[in-house]
Amino acid sequence: MSLQLGETAPDFTLDSTQGSIHFSDYAAGHWVVFFSHPKDFTPICTTELGAFARRKAEFDQRGTKLLGLSVDPVAEHVKWAKDVAEVGGAPVGYPILADPDLKVAKEYGMFHPKADALVTVRSVFFIDPKRVVRTVLTYPPSVGRSVDEILRTLDALQVTDKNPVATPVEWKPGDDVVVSPKLSDADAEKQFGSFRKVKPYLRFTKAPKA
Repeated sequence: MSLQLGETAPDFTLDSTQGSIHFSDYAAGHWVVFFSHPKDFTPICTTELGAFARRKAEFDQRGTKLLGLSVDPVAEHVKWAKDVAEVGGAPVGYPILADPDLKVAKEYGMFHPKADALVTVRSVFFIDPKRVVRTVLTYPPSVGRSVDEILRTLDALQVTDKNPVATPVEWKPGDDVVVSPKLSDADAEKQFGSFRKVKPYLRFTKAPKA
């Protein structure tokens, strides 16, 4: 079974390209974007991990740590990281976990035997500083992930955690947000100063800072 939103992300200890990682220690006080890929030296995952490497600073700015996982051993990860760095144009500055026994992959629901019995699917877990799973995106091996969408989702989670708002369709940082229906018009005016009412239940206001 895959992890459900709102559940605590399971703790674990695995070897990685940056040494042994105890997840709860690594994650302490940070958001974590935890992503799996089927195995090393695969084409789509090479482009994805390269993009994560190139854009790591954008996650750093959001107080977010990156953490990868593969079913191959660390020695293979180290070799593959050279290709990833070449393709992505930046060194791989985040750890890639080794999970050859699929222990963590199965615990997190990354292993879907009906999709392919030999590999993990390519999941992305957004885990907040309390180690709660907030969003899960799961892709088949044939479809590349979007770092822009991952960052957009992270921004939306951080903005809505700090303010009584939600993000509408196609929202991007800087766009207007939706006022929580829990707030009355009077409370919304006190909270935001002004808002735009489209329907009694649909009110927009300028996005507060995350």
